Amino acid sequence: MKCFTSYLIATILTVVAFISIPANAAVKLPRLIADGMVLQRDEPLNIWGWADPGEKVKVEFLGKTVRTKADKKGNWKIALPATAAGGPYTMKVNEKEIRDILIGDVWLSSGQSNMEFPVRRALDLYRAEIEQVNNPNIRQFRSSSRNDFENPQTDYKDGSWLPATPENIMDFSAVAYFFAAELYQQYGVPIGIISTAIGGSPAESWLSGASNRKYLDSWLAAQAKVDSTSAARKAAGVEEKPYNWTQELNKKDPGVSRWSKAGVDVSGWPQISLPGYWTEQGVDLKTGSIWFYKEFNIEDSLAAKSAILRLGRIIDSDSAFVNGTFVGTTSYQYPPRIYTIPAGLLKPGKNKLMVRVISQGGKGGFVVEKPYEVRIGSQTVDLTGDWNYHIGADVAPVYGSGGTLPWRPGGLYNGLISPAAKYPVKGVIWYQGESNTGRAGEYRELFQSLITDWRTQFEDPDMPFLYVQLANLGTPNKQPVESGWAALRDAQRRVLALPNTGMAVAYDIGEWNDIHPLNKKEVGHRLALEARRVAHGDSAVVSAGPLYNSMEVKDNSIVLTFSSVGSGLFTNALLEGFQIAGPDGRFVWADAVVLSKNKVKVWSKEVTNPTVVRYAWEDNPAGANLRNKEGLPATPFTTKEE
Repeated sequence: MKCFTSYLIATILTVVAFISIPANAAVKLPRLIADGMVLQRDEPLNIWGWADPGEKVKVEFLGKTVRTKADKKGNWKIALPATAAGGPYTMKVNEKEIRDILIGDVWLSSGQSNMEFPVRRALDLYRAEIEQVNNPNIRQFRSSSRNDFENPQTDYKDGSWLPATPENIMDFSAVAYFFAAELYQQYGVPIGIISTAIGGSPAESWLSGASNRKYLDSWLAAQAKVDSTSAARKAAGVEEKPYNWTQELNKKDPGVSRWSKAGVDVSGWPQISLPGYWTEQGVDLKTGSIWFYKEFNIEDSLAAKSAILRLGRIIDSDSAFVNGTFVGTTSYQYPPRIYTIPAGLLKPGKNKLMVRVISQGGKGGFVVEKPYEVRIGSQTVDLTGDWNYHIGADVAPVYGSGGTLPWRPGGLYNGLISPAAKYPVKGVIWYQGESNTGRAGEYRELFQSLITDWRTQFEDPDMPFLYVQLANLGTPNKQPVESGWAALRDAQRRVLALPNTGMAVAYDIGEWNDIHPLNKKEVGHRLALEARRVAHGDSAVVSAGPLYNSMEVKDNSIVLTFSSVGSGLFTNALLEGFQIAGPDGRFVWADAVVLSKNKVKVWSKEVTNPTVVRYAWEDNPAGANLRNKEGLPATPFTTKEE
């Protein structure tokens, strides 16, 4: 018994002694600092993370060792010496090993859907090129986080560094990839892209808390109204039941699970010509579902093969069925419809296509001047022309009185930019503005604040900030009109007054019928030209087209002076896109001619006392053609001071 007691006491003492020894918790690193990362060359390399308070941290990299301790809150940070481009390298942080590290140029890409736009959606233009991509020296980090966070986040919830290889390239931002590819070809150093753009986001959602107070106050006031309305309804005994609009639509649509089958009888269905908008052809449906049916013939020799079904772009969402078999669906209006028809589904002779379209309000239909066809190898079967249709269900939208308003000012900064603010970058590329149209005067101040704010947060007051001006959209006007898109473009132009900024003009490379034009390679090219000038200090490169500088009234005309003319204004074309007005502010189309390397004369017989000129002042300034001899288009502008 005595021996057992002695053994028990010894065991307890051993356990107590073991417990009293402080346990070293593993060091935690942010998701950006991980295998495959690209670090910014020629700048101190920031490495940071978290550990137990007071825990020792040792970082080993390229023969250098740096030590530190976690502070009282468990935070730690070190700076390794600036390093030239190279790699791959390995780094050790205590027991953690980080592999396949490259040193090169890191760019933060942000904005809304045209920057988020993935490579896979640009395959119509660049399939052959994209299928050849295999460059592990270009890498992208992308997190799925989209929340409007109330407070700045210290890390991403997910995400990893992925190389531009066949397995990953389809998910790269198209603009960012083409931008990176051109810079890699130019300088031969690795390129890292931190991809953060979110479709539909207004600029104020990207401001930090230090800069968004007035926007946040307005948002909070609007949210308070929503909350008070909901509270009042509850106090009055009104029960707010969850309402699933799609579920209600499916209940009322008799075609669900019936009309998609191969044997449906459409003999009594009326006809409509597609592509086009059904409201313009007398079909009264604004919100609800509508079914479209088309028969097409396939040659015997092609029937056994797989095919691609192209359904252009449909407003708003669709599901497609071939011979009673589901082949694809798209949940919103913007992506191109590209559905695979598997081998064996097509039959010799007559085949049946059924498309169910859901409209959530407004102008529903099949967007014109897009491809509508079945592609089998090099053969195509045209699907335009007469279709049969049948309304499924007309269900009015229900707008709730409660919930949280979207796009909290600062919310996307908190979730997507704040976690990267300690990570040194070469600069920013930005494509945004569509969600701020109609607020051009506010946007000019807002956008300048955003650039200044990010430079402050990244502790880099000279950080290059390159951005894309809004592309063209809509049908051109026959007479001069006011344009919210033109006004926002002009606000973007005026932000060039900030140092170390550059702008890629895009009004000549968009698509009149698509807010998401496919030509992202040219956008990336124009951003890369600006990067060479602004970020790499290449004073010889012509990075942009003519930029309005000043005006002078001479007799009955106005003479404009431009900068950024390169080797001179292009003269071998009749100038179009100029408008002129007198004191009454009524604009008319103007004549214009190049006077010299950097001057243009503008006039109209209708205006004898001209006071203001504007150029490319339309949502879609299709005819505007002022450019320099290098082929870069002039920036839209108004001479009116604001």
